[in-house]
Amino acid sequence: MADVATIIRLPEVMANATEAVIATWVAPEGSTVAVGDVLAEIETEKAVVEMNAEEAGVLAKHLAAAGAPVQVGAPVALLLDSAGEDYDLDALLGGDGAATAPATDTAPKAGSTTTADPGPTAGSSPTADTGTTADAAAPEPESGGSRVFASPLARKLAREAGIPVDVLEGTGPGGRIVRRDVERYLAAAPAAGGAPSAAADPPSDKAAPSGTPSPSAPTPLAAASEELVPHTPMRRAIARRLTESKGTVPHFYLVAECRVDALLALRAQANADGTRTKLSVNDFVLKAVAAAFRAVPEANVAWSDEGMRRFSGVDIAVAVATDGGLLTPVVRGVDRLTVSEVSVSVADLAARAREGRLRQDELEGGSTTVSNLGMFGTREFSAIINPPQATILAVGAAIDSPVVVDGALTVAKVMRCTLSADHRAIDGALAARWLAAFQQAIENPVIALV
Repeated sequence: MADVATIIRLPEVMANATEAVIATWVAPEGSTVAVGDVLAEIETEKAVVEMNAEEAGVLAKHLAAAGAPVQVGAPVALLLDSAGEDYDLDALLGGDGAATAPATDTAPKAGSTTTADPGPTAGSSPTADTGTTADAAAPEPESGGSRVFASPLARKLAREAGIPVDVLEGTGPGGRIVRRDVERYLAAAPAAGGAPSAAADPPSDKAAPSGTPSPSAPTPLAAASEELVPHTPMRRAIARRLTESKGTVPHFYLVAECRVDALLALRAQANADGTRTKLSVNDFVLKAVAAAFRAVPEANVAWSDEGMRRFSGVDIAVAVATDGGLLTPVVRGVDRLTVSEVSVSVADLAARAREGRLRQDELEGGSTTVSNLGMFGTREFSAIINPPQATILAVGAAIDSPVVVDGALTVAKVMRCTLSADHRAIDGALAARWLAAFQQAIENPVIALV
């Protein structure tokens, strides 16, 4: 059991991470938890992981709001030995009181010192959160210089609505501004001014010609509204990593036009019996990538400042689009799997990626990445390398195209594939050899399957 009162702190859920976001509180305030019970779901830059209870007790209070960034090691919850026990939160937090904010609008504990909730620093951006909550900054003064008492949630709502907190009337304990005060202010606010009245236009000195209708002045259109959507940790990670990749990795690109008639025929034949998982074109692409690395093992490398990292097997990351951004879970040992096993692995990883249920180790490593936009009809594109990998393959749609076979013009299904390569690790000739081996495996899919 908890030793009377225990502060639960945010664990390091990802190597070298300094902060994460509590996506959802699974255990509500006042609930009894056992060792190993899930307290919350934590969103990192790449995945959502569970935070489990290390002690049994009663989860008395959430100290961090869901959706707010929290520093690793910061207080996030209070655990009591049993319900109803007295505690002094200020004394328990000590110097951490300014580093975290309660998730709900609650009155200060009787007998404890009431302090002003910190607000945003003057001139700071609402999205530039560096603490554990959106309100971790200096107190916001009223026009008279006195402090404004408001809950962190009320401050966040007011800031998003562009309302200074000092114009709000607090109805919480001791005049504290709470969420309902912001909502009541927004509900009572007058609607935005409409378009100017036609009566404000000066009369014209020229009469319209006889029999010609007088043109009416067009009604001015209101400017389009906009909304500032704060970046998620995943979106920030994508922006940081790809900016770093494009700015520091010397990319070069090679394009291959692959005839995939034989591949499509084999796929149709394999899917016809209905006894196995339906195979996709991308499943065969992964097998062809593995075959290319077997044929050209010198390309199965990654760059590092200390030396070249050479891989003995073929682990392939697959780009998966999710609501929060692009994830690249890794299929291990593609060179040792059958195409059906590849299909099952990809389907499982993609489903859990969209649900935010991937483990951190499933997002790390990989010889290369395959990004396929063919299902959207994209003919050709170039992808940005995902460091520390040295290559990424962009796969387009299979489209009917004119081709020349034995001197005669005919139509075939052609799929354009673009290889992006890191010139520090792979030279042009080596990349061309690898792409030729890939094209051979795609156009003769039996090569990829044996």
